[in-house]
Amino acid sequence: MTHAKDLVLACYARWDGVGRPFAVVERATPRVPGRGELLVRVDMATVCGSDLHTVSGRRSSPVPGVLGHEQVGTVVGVGEGGVLCVDGTPVAPGMRVVWSVISSCGRCDRCARGLSQKCRGLRKYGHEPLLEGAPLTGGFASHCVVLPGTAVVAVPDGVPDEVASPASCATATVAAALAATGPLADRRVLVTGAGMLGLTAVAMAVTAGARVVAVDPDPLRREQARMFGAAEVLDGAIPPEEVDVALEFSGRSSAVRVCLDSLGMGGTAVLVGSVAPDDPVRVDPERLVRGLNRIVGVHNYRPEDLLTAVEFLAAHHDSFPFADLVEGRFALGDVGSAFEAARLRAAPRQAVAPGCVLPM
Repeated sequence: MTHAKDLVLACYARWDGVGRPFAVVERATPRVPGRGELLVRVDMATVCGSDLHTVSGRRSSPVPGVLGHEQVGTVVGVGEGGVLCVDGTPVAPGMRVVWSVISSCGRCDRCARGLSQKCRGLRKYGHEPLLEGAPLTGGFASHCVVLPGTAVVAVPDGVPDEVASPASCATATVAAALAATGPLADRRVLVTGAGMLGLTAVAMAVTAGARVVAVDPDPLRREQARMFGAAEVLDGAIPPEEVDVALEFSGRSSAVRVCLDSLGMGGTAVLVGSVAPDDPVRVDPERLVRGLNRIVGVHNYRPEDLLTAVEFLAAHHDSFPFADLVEGRFALGDVGSAFEAARLRAAPRQAVAPGCVLPM
């Protein structure tokens, strides 16, 4: 028999499809989850661009579902067998953590090749169909059940929730993109798209010793790029001079074209933003070959990239205005308003505090 003290009253914001309001649903869940699982109280979740695309119908996602995959939380319970952080530290109740956007099996051919983010048995937080018996699969909830095969990283106390929450998507994805470039010291780096990922890339590249050129048509974003360390900012009307590395985060074909055309000898273009259909981009194979250029696609990230992301934020969040990129603190019952604020692009991220069920 399960006693009340062994249960936690959780709640989640159920998404019922495009154009329909979110509904807050309560559910009792075991304080100690299944083997290899964690029960984590979500302290803050942020609205990512892909969440916006889902709610607007631009991205396909199961209905009903629990959205949200950028969050930071506190461990409530650890399942039998225990769970280790990426660095080998045992996870314990009370530990503040972020976790990967995916869980992977660790056994398939893709996992064996180091492509766990494309595991054949992949589960993706915030993008799973809602199961009545196991609904806590997204960040817009008071609690989340973290599955076996999920990368978990402890977050130092000095890192604010507003800074830590985007680590599990935006910051870790940027860490993966920079890992594909090689050393950046004394290299000229182009960043196209100065949203959450682009601004993070500017800061990480500058910290690595690069001279960064940021391109964005929005004057506010260009000013933010300067605050994050960009040496030059452009609106895209004038092509940048040759660069050693081009990082593309906007997803626009025109920006991809700028990145490819700007590569100097031995240059590398890393494409991150192209996760939705757009116009094809022509590649000149002769220029690619003679220029010794590389084009790399990065989607999601590896466990070590999440660790790199948290370590970077812990070491440098005081040097850059990361906290200013997150606005709001919406209650779970007002998550629809968080999406409306995100559509207005007042800031790259809007925050939801799921512990607050009703609007404050």
